[in-house]
Amino acid sequence: MIPAPAFLSNPERFMAFSRWAAPMFGAIAVVLALAGLYLGFAAPEDYQQGDTVRIMFIHVPAAWLSMFVYVCLGVSSFLALVFRHALADAAAQAAAPLGAAFTFLALVTGALWGRPMWGAWWVWDARLTSVLVLFLFYLAYMALRASLDDEAKAARAGAILALVGLVNLPIVHYSVEWWNTLHQGASVFRADGPSMSAVYLWPLLLMGLAYTSAFGSLWLVRIRGEVWRRRAEAAAIRAARG
Repeated sequence: MIPAPAFLSNPERFMAFSRWAAPMFGAIAVVLALAGLYLGFAAPEDYQQGDTVRIMFIHVPAAWLSMFVYVCLGVSSFLALVFRHALADAAAQAAAPLGAAFTFLALVTGALWGRPMWGAWWVWDARLTSVLVLFLFYLAYMALRASLDDEAKAARAGAILALVGLVNLPIVHYSVEWWNTLHQGASVFRADGPSMSAVYLWPLLLMGLAYTSAFGSLWLVRIRGEVWRRRAEAAAIRAARG
């Protein structure tokens, strides 16, 4: 097995792996999503929420991925900052827009779900507010990278910001336990096991795996694009000098 820093320091090995892995993860995501959506829409209405409960199959996986992708961003940024691996920096840069998209989807679907349940599109709930802060960290990271022309300085500044943003993840996760909040607590990943009925749990887990596989596919594609962009820029610089 290749240690992570060594793998991320070898672009050729990564490009060979991602060439077949990206389409494979994409195909898996499609199959899982179709199965999850079928089971989700075949499930009976909830006795309290009615058909509104089906938003869960879109909203909850997006919320999970909003945090998971930020972990990927933080780990990649750490490797780029400490080991100076250009591929790790490319991975961090490629992850940010995907994480922002998942977080935005979680916020929008949360508002759609919250309107009939809470009677408002938005409340300054601890969970909602901390997820909004997470979204702003994604935007700040991308804005910071885009604002600096020097790629090395942009990578270092972005990595530091990404690592600072990791502090927000425990707040997002434990917000429903630390503060009085309208948002429901964990019902899947619990010490005593899931509290959710299997008729909702299975499609939710399938959708979570589908989102994760889709992220894996898109992330690999975006990293490959970033590698090609950097190679093209380096070739243009060499041609201009020579």
